[in-house]
Amino acid sequence: MTLPGADELFFRPSGGAEDAVPVETERQYTAPEQKSPPETTARRKRRIIAQPDGAPKPSGRQRHDEKITVYISGPELLALEQTRLSLRAEHGLSADRGRLVREAVAVLLADFEENGQTSMLVRRLSED
Repeated sequence: MTLPGADELFFRPSGGAEDAVPVETERQYTAPEQKSPPETTARRKRRIIAQPDGAPKPSGRQRHDEKITVYISGPELLALEQTRLSLRAEHGLSADRGRLVREAVAVLLADFEENGQTSMLVRRLSED
């Protein structure tokens, strides 16, 4: 893959050198090396945590082909955002709101699958 360097991208001839050709550099022909970040304790813990039997594994951070729109109240959105920030500040976990919602849905569905009538989902929906 050939990528130009900053010198080539922002080259402007100065003086009367209108026909000047930028000097080719080795950097122009090589992509920078990608260094993988060291595995943090939080990442190791996430990898070790096992899913309950029969629980659908959350899809995590990947491209998703399906989409739904969910309307939530202002306080619910605020609570979701505070949870996201708390996860980052207190646990070193970075997750967007969509990932938090997917994780919550996976946990709730696993609880329903395992506990059925006594699951948190059935109890909460029965309250309405």
